[in-house]
Amino acid sequence: MPSIAQAGPQARQCHAELGKTGSLFAALPDRFYGAGCSNLNTVRLDGIGGDDTSFAVTNLGPLACPAANTLAGWARYGVDRAARQILGSPLARIETFGSYSCRNVAGTGRRSAHARAEAIDVSGFVLANGQRISVKDGWNASRREREFLRTVHESACKRFGTVLGPDYNAAHADHLHLEFGQGSYCR
Repeated sequence: MPSIAQAGPQARQCHAELGKTGSLFAALPDRFYGAGCSNLNTVRLDGIGGDDTSFAVTNLGPLACPAANTLAGWARYGVDRAARQILGSPLARIETFGSYSCRNVAGTGRRSAHARAEAIDVSGFVLANGQRISVKDGWNASRREREFLRTVHESACKRFGTVLGPDYNAAHADHLHLEFGQGSYCR
């Protein structure tokens, strides 16, 4: 596994920025899998720094460092603060369906951002008080759960290039697809 010192200048800069967030991570070696699938400048994200503590992230595979930085900012400033304000408890864990997967966008011949480790599928959130809010069950649940999920969805739209949620289509009924990149496609 390469050390941060062995990484190129762009990767070192990204690692330095991610380190400033208080996140726990390890740089991963670049890998080319063929057929348009790769893990370049990826990290293994073991925890995300928050205002008072760090948050766990479950089931997350390799993630491109710029996407990890975006995720860290969203978790701290969007999710944790919304959880405190709306639900009365800080964030403890973000649950995901993963990041890297060599696959196409459903119904197309075009590679998904998951094929470059530039997307995360978030399925739920666990608060410090033990409450679990799943995207699938919470999207149309109590007023507070709906408000929380819509607030974190809107916050994600301000940080990620593409955000797809339950109102987009049936394939996203159980998660928020957060994709690093330029643009502002938010559904």
